[in-house]
Amino acid sequence: MSQQLINRNPHLKRLRDEGYQVEIQGGHLIVHHIPYLNSNKEIKYGILVSQITLVGGNVAAPHTHVIDFAGENPCNIDGSVISEIQHSVNQKRLTTTLVIDRSFSNKPPAGYPNHYEKVKRYADIISAPAKYLDDKVTEKTFTVIPDLENETPFRYIDTNSSRAKIEYINEKLKGQKIAIIGLGGTGAYILDQVAKTQVSEIHIYDGDTFDQHNAFRSPGAASLEILSESLSKVNYYYGIYSEMHKGVQVHEYNVKKGDLTELDGMSFVFVSIDNNAARKMITDYLAQNRIPFVDVGLGVTEVNGELIGAVRVTAGSSRKIDHLDTRIFPEEIGDNEYASNIQISDLNALNAILAVIRWKKEFGVYADLENEHHSTYTIEVSKIINDDHAA
Repeated sequence: MSQQLINRNPHLKRLRDEGYQVEIQGGHLIVHHIPYLNSNKEIKYGILVSQITLVGGNVAAPHTHVIDFAGENPCNIDGSVISEIQHSVNQKRLTTTLVIDRSFSNKPPAGYPNHYEKVKRYADIISAPAKYLDDKVTEKTFTVIPDLENETPFRYIDTNSSRAKIEYINEKLKGQKIAIIGLGGTGAYILDQVAKTQVSEIHIYDGDTFDQHNAFRSPGAASLEILSESLSKVNYYYGIYSEMHKGVQVHEYNVKKGDLTELDGMSFVFVSIDNNAARKMITDYLAQNRIPFVDVGLGVTEVNGELIGAVRVTAGSSRKIDHLDTRIFPEEIGDNEYASNIQISDLNALNAILAVIRWKKEFGVYADLENEHHSTYTIEVSKIINDDHAA
């Protein structure tokens, strides 16, 4: 994908054709092997990193004149810092393999019209002292960095993470296999969030069709033509989210006892179904096999013309499962949080977001100071109560 993007942009292609060692990672243009002098007048090589903006899959003109750099502070031939380009010193990990150390600022009166002019300008300034001391030094190696096979699970580059400089954090989910059991309102919103992460596979399980009432408690807006096709839920959502994520895999049935072994290879499982017996069967299996999961539920009741209720997220992990029997019940009893069958898209979305946050906490994307394995949001008092804390 990196070299394809470079081929489609004449300015990036010009950089590569002139010998610059360029590649695209996430939302960054990376230029390797930039020579410079350090304060000891030693010739070193650094990396220029420039944010890119994609429009319709193509690289747009630079939105900022600032550029990042991995390396020591470039110096003049006398060992003094090149002061004209100083901007900030702030070490930041962008990916698992790239840490930037500082940023530079050198803005032409009209800004930079393209990435060729921007990269060339900074490379010339930084490398000039090193080239003065050794005329064999060059940034133009004519080394083409090959694309990595299956370098990303997305159909297009995640420039949101790169703009926020949190790619390294989001990579903690890279390679995971996720199962989402049940694609009702909450399960669909879970899929919407998981599809925007770097997990390698997303297995979606549901045996029902996508009907008109589902459209009013699900992400997006289904057309009347789509509703008339009576698609299965999994095929409807596959049609949407496979446009963004390559790893969506369809299972057009409800999970039964004989299907449980399919969950053995999963990194994490989301359980979002309205059948207590099936929920209990699935979560018991996950707990016994130490497969981390969250089970979600919501209960809403009408009282005096207003709605009250609660949204629940119950987690199981290798650190804690002894609370599950008091939170997940095997029969359709009064504690069934789906019993009223009142579901509303905002509560479904909230339930899904809380579940996804719990998953991301499990793998270190978000800080987790409470280690709660059961939390309840009560609508009428706007409180979240955390219980069942792991040691």
